[in-house]
Amino acid sequence: MTPARVLVTGGAGFVGSALALRARQAWPGATVIALDNLRRRGSELNLARLRQAGVTFVHGDIRQPADLGPLGKDLDLLLECSAEPSVLAGYDGDPSYVVDTNLTGTVHCLELARKAGAAVLFLSTSRVYPIAALNAIATVEGDTRFEIADAPHGPGLSTRGVAEDFPLAGTRSIYGATKLASELLIAEYHEAFGVPTIVNRCGVIAGPWQMGKVDQGVFSLWMARHLHGGALTYNGWNGQGKQVRDLLHVEDLADLVVAEVEQFERLDGQLFNVGGGRACSLSLRETTALCEAITGRRLDITPNPAMRVADIKLYLTDNARVTAATGWAPRRTPADVLRDLHAWMVEHGPALQAAGI
Repeated sequence: MTPARVLVTGGAGFVGSALALRARQAWPGATVIALDNLRRRGSELNLARLRQAGVTFVHGDIRQPADLGPLGKDLDLLLECSAEPSVLAGYDGDPSYVVDTNLTGTVHCLELARKAGAAVLFLSTSRVYPIAALNAIATVEGDTRFEIADAPHGPGLSTRGVAEDFPLAGTRSIYGATKLASELLIAEYHEAFGVPTIVNRCGVIAGPWQMGKVDQGVFSLWMARHLHGGALTYNGWNGQGKQVRDLLHVEDLADLVVAEVEQFERLDGQLFNVGGGRACSLSLRETTALCEAITGRRLDITPNPAMRVADIKLYLTDNARVTAATGWAPRRTPADVLRDLHAWMVEHGPALQAAGI
């Protein structure tokens, strides 16, 4: 499809703003609307970028159907990027915001799409996979990282990483549960009402304009602390920083989303794991070394052997299904991601500091 009217929910956030801007580039004749409640600190910094690119910004909240209703006129594509993205969300004793945003908000978006006859591309998360099952993956310990052991593997697992049929039994965090529940509802809306859908289960996404925090955006946080100073900690697994995550440059994700939208009719109803994969992955120790090389600054990082809620030892995305379906594969390296983060932080340092980032 070539969309004529695109709504990006969470459109002033890190991923949403990147996709709204790419939509303007990919489909210059389209009207692109970014809806955001501006709750996350720093999202207001994206408004000038959106305006300059010709994206219409609407201050609204997907928890409120009245905010969404007027945006359904002539809508043909909804990029659902809105979320409370922290894996620790709700563990403070009040899960209402993460549930209302990530689950009830999804229902409101699906209702908008159903009534408008629009297609939905939903950004889910690798956090739908259960924590205990991920931490039970057999690993070998190298000098700087853990690796998936070359041993007999169960369903959905190989040395490439985690595939879409990895078992889902178990707990996964309140955040992950809201995303998995949303996936199930999306499948039901596709079946019951014919809403065209694509779901991407994304690993860690990183790159410029990500406002990193301790509980979300680890690679951005790591670079910011190396650039400006501040405390960092290696948590869990003997406090050595060998736990591994893959990372996907936000522009690689944008490449994929454009390709998926333009092939929507063929890909309708499909679900994909999407991430950096083994080739674009880092342990925290390796991230530290890259940040030191780029910034020229060395930090003393505190080891803390204790585990935190929802911590995982290793997650790598097996992209085989999405690559076979679309031809897409990540092009940017971990060094590309961290260099781009550094350049952005240096260029926009005063604005970021003024916003308390």
